[in-house]
Amino acid sequence: MPFIQQAIQHAAIQQAAIRQTVAERRPACLRELAQGTDRFHEPRRTDCPWCGSERLRIRLRTTDLVQHKPGTFVLEECLDCSHSFQNPRLTPEGRAFYRRDAHDGPGCGDAGPVFGARYDARRHQAIAQAMLPFGEPESWLDVGTGHARFPEAARDVHPYTAFDGVDEGAAVHEGVRAGRIEEGHRGSLTELAPRLAGRYDVLSMLHHLERTADPREELAAAHAVLRPGGHLLIEAVDPDSRYARVLGRWWASYVQPLHLHLIPLGNLLRELESLGYTVAAVDRREAHVPLDLGTGVALALDRCLPAADQPWRSRPPSGLQRTARTALSWASSPLVGAARAADHILAPLTSRTRFANAYRVIARRNEDG
Repeated sequence: MPFIQQAIQHAAIQQAAIRQTVAERRPACLRELAQGTDRFHEPRRTDCPWCGSERLRIRLRTTDLVQHKPGTFVLEECLDCSHSFQNPRLTPEGRAFYRRDAHDGPGCGDAGPVFGARYDARRHQAIAQAMLPFGEPESWLDVGTGHARFPEAARDVHPYTAFDGVDEGAAVHEGVRAGRIEEGHRGSLTELAPRLAGRYDVLSMLHHLERTADPREELAAAHAVLRPGGHLLIEAVDPDSRYARVLGRWWASYVQPLHLHLIPLGNLLRELESLGYTVAAVDRREAHVPLDLGTGVALALDRCLPAADQPWRSRPPSGLQRTARTALSWASSPLVGAARAADHILAPLTSRTRFANAYRVIARRNEDG
């Protein structure tokens, strides 16, 4: 009983601290939103950014289902090359606004319960093991590294490799201070490529291309940063997953408004070859993450709950609303748990079919490329 009481008291203290932080941030956030969200979008383009075709169709129209920040977002699909892209695309200012708080900010829409555990060391180690057949690299650059959790896990698989990281956020410096990476480069890969040219044996992009303004520029920059014979490791959302059709807007991998591009595997392979890479391995099975049903159910249920306390809402929820949200969240947790269990039970089957939600590509930079 004392343990339970302490846990309840600790949770109450945490919630009070979050409410105070949200209240402190609310005035500035509302002033920012008072200018409207239209300024966060570029003009809508009439052609596909991948192949230039003007034969487009709307694939998805949705809102921010995780943070519940204001705005409507559209994904369009090219009828000629099947590339899907956000249109109109967020401006750099818009991307900064919607990415802010997305993972660990106060009142971020309870993203933790929606998406489950944020960090899986075993999965990261499995990704690192995919490079074992290609030899022990001396140097490895992780792009979009964030807090450098992937290099931390990958070091257990490649203990003699020097890991560095690139990220546009300040978290990359925390990765250096924590000893997870040796060097942390803040900025975009395209900006840093001239300074980092030819330095690395391996470059990893784990669900990074989807969030970039121009994936082709990222691939070209990776080619410049890799040494001849070096390898590029990519994991990305598979827009051809049948879960996208089954779950619609509740498919977690859409991640709107953060994902700007969903690249079909065939398009990526052809682009890599044109840039001077040789594709060494392609894998959907190991790249699949069993979260589609559980996260879809969690997102749908979260939509029905009373609003959480968030700095972009004009007023905080009442005590009754907070209590109702907590009670309903607990009441719905068995359903979410059952859906997540189904994800894991079905994973051996779904990962071998077109229900797989991601793909992994390993490509070697040609010696004369």
